[in-house]
Amino acid sequence: MQTAPISNEDLAGSVISVPPLARNEDLSLNVEANQRIVKHLEAGGVTTLLYGGNALLYHVAPSEFSELLSMLETIAAPDSLVIPSVGSAYGMMLDQARVLRDTQYPTAMILPQPHVVTFDGVERGVRDFVQTAGKPAVVYIKQSGYLEVEHVKRLVDDGSVSWIKYAIVHEDPTDDEFLTRLCDAVGTQRIVSGIGEQPALTHVRDFGVTCFTSGCVCIAPALSMQMLAALRACDYEEVNRIRGVFKPLEDLRNAINPVRVLHAAVQEAEIAVTGPLLPFMSDVSDAQREQIGAVAKALLGQQ
Repeated sequence: MQTAPISNEDLAGSVISVPPLARNEDLSLNVEANQRIVKHLEAGGVTTLLYGGNALLYHVAPSEFSELLSMLETIAAPDSLVIPSVGSAYGMMLDQARVLRDTQYPTAMILPQPHVVTFDGVERGVRDFVQTAGKPAVVYIKQSGYLEVEHVKRLVDDGSVSWIKYAIVHEDPTDDEFLTRLCDAVGTQRIVSGIGEQPALTHVRDFGVTCFTSGCVCIAPALSMQMLAALRACDYEEVNRIRGVFKPLEDLRNAINPVRVLHAAVQEAEIAVTGPLLPFMSDVSDAQREQIGAVAKALLGQQ
């Protein structure tokens, strides 16, 4: 596992995968299955793994966090960058920061807490995490009302931010006043498009952000890396072709649930047995699983 501070080259060099977390029937961590997911990603050229919402780290037990960190460090290749997540509750985040302080992880992403936040409160919370963990944070902007641009800029300016995952959904991603102001305020090298392959073209080409995250990359990592290479080469015809290949699975994720569909897709594509989801989530229906399996296998067959 890479332990050096994350550079601009690290961010730009790989699609940032957001894998599910495989568990045994008793909800314990399935080390072998998680390693299969990681090795599948690495074999496709993906070197950055971000464990967050798709891994249901919102619901992970604080008592399991140290075990999770040890497992992820063990199953990743020496040059792979592994980023865990903390929170979203403030107290949980600080307890996890104390665990992270004694590890070699270069950063962690703070999961966004909806509704019961203020701009100033989140800014203070990010600083408290950084001070406690002794390392900068990944700031995840997923909805309006979480952090304003001026607060993000102060955090960037004082070194509290490793990078920014931007994931506010707009019907027309080209019309994004917040992202425009954010790029103007802090630059684009540390901003990553955080909504998968579909808006990545607009975010990278039109706004200049450095890279994109993906859950579907867990099925077809080499294909997603081909899309990143096409973006770098300004081959937008090829980018659109690859986006079209990913779209059926992304459409299912949007129609049913992003986390539940990806969890099922990885298993149905026979990459790894992902097992049960942590409560408060539940598995997809049998009919949905059949549909997901057909789409996931077709996607895997395209790379």
